[in-house]
Amino acid sequence: MGGFFGVASESSCVLDLFFGTDYHSHLGTKRGGMAVYGPDGFSRAIHNIENSPFRTKFERDVEELEGNMGIGCISDSDPQPLLVQSHLGSFAITTVGKVNNAEELIRSVYENGCTHFLEMSGSRINTSELMAALISQKSTIVEGLQYMQERVDGSMSVLLLTADGIYAARDRWGRTPLAIGCKEGAYCVSFEDFAFGNLGYTRWGELGPGEIVRVTSGGVERLVKPRDQMKICTFLWVYYGYPTSSYEGVNVEEMRYKCGAKLVDISTANNTIAIVMSGPIAKDISQEYKIPPRRTAALLDIFTSVWQGLIPYGAQLLAAASALSVTPLHLLPYLFYPVLMGISAIFFILFGKSAKKQTQ
Repeated sequence: MGGFFGVASESSCVLDLFFGTDYHSHLGTKRGGMAVYGPDGFSRAIHNIENSPFRTKFERDVEELEGNMGIGCISDSDPQPLLVQSHLGSFAITTVGKVNNAEELIRSVYENGCTHFLEMSGSRINTSELMAALISQKSTIVEGLQYMQERVDGSMSVLLLTADGIYAARDRWGRTPLAIGCKEGAYCVSFEDFAFGNLGYTRWGELGPGEIVRVTSGGVERLVKPRDQMKICTFLWVYYGYPTSSYEGVNVEEMRYKCGAKLVDISTANNTIAIVMSGPIAKDISQEYKIPPRRTAALLDIFTSVWQGLIPYGAQLLAAASALSVTPLHLLPYLFYPVLMGISAIFFILFGKSAKKQTQ
C-alpha cells in the first residue's frame, strides 16, 4: 500500500510534515521520504526504512530541511518523493496506488517523445516518475493530473508540490482516501485522517473520487469537482487502516467489530450467542476508542439480527421453510425486513454522528 502527508503553512512545516508522515508507518516498510519547498527552493530526503523506523532515520533531516510547504510518504515499493523539472516547471511528486497497465503507459510515453527514465525500482520503472511523465504531456498541471487519472488502469492518488502550493488529486474511483485538515495558519492533506488530528488540525473535509484541489497556507481551492461514482477499497477498513481512522465518515474500529459480530453470528446461527461471544471484545474496543456503550450495544444487536434473518441455516428460516414445505433458499428473495433493517443501520452509521453534532 503506502501513505502520504502534505503541509502548507505560514511558518515552518517541517515538524508537522515529519510527524504526519511518520503516522503512516503502518502502511509501508521499504522507503520513506520528505520534500519541502522554502526560500532556497526544493530539498529532499529519502531513506530505506526496512531495518529502522521512519522516525529514527529522519531525525537528522528534520534539523536540515527548511520550508513552509512539503510532502512526505511511506512507500512499500518505490523511493519517493521525486523532484522533477519539466515544461510545467519544477515540482516534487509522491503517489499512492496501483497501476495495472504500466507497460502500455510506458510505450505511449516513449511514442510521445520521452527518451528515457532515470528512476528504477529493481527492474521496474518508478511509478511516480511514470506518473510525472504522463502529467507533463499536457499544458497545465491540472490537465496533466486529469489525463493521468484517465489513462491509469487501477488506482492512483497524487500529491504534487510546487512553488504555488500542493496539488492533491484523489484517484478517479475514490479507492484510496484523501482527507484535509486545517488549523490557524496551516492546511494539510493526508491519507489517514487521524494523522493530522494528533497534530492539532481539525477535519476540513475529504476529497471525492477524481477531485483535484490546490492546498496553500490560506485555504483549499477546488480545481476539479468530484465524480459521482465511488468504489472505495473495503480493505481499508478490514486490514490497512489504522483503528482510529475514518473513511467516508465510517470509523475503522467500529467497522471491524461489526464485521466480527457478523462472522460470529454466521458461524453460530444464533444472534444471542453471537452477542455473548463478541460482546466483551466490542466493549473493550468501545472503551479504548470512546464509542458510547449504548451505540455499541445497539449496533451489535442490529447487525447480528440482520444476519440471523438472512442465513439459510438460521432457526427462523428453517422453521418457516419447514412450515411451508419449501427450502430456505426459496425464501431469500422475500427477506425484506432484515435487508431494510441492515440498510437503516448503515444509514445510521454514516449520518448519525453528523446529525448528533448539528444538534449539539
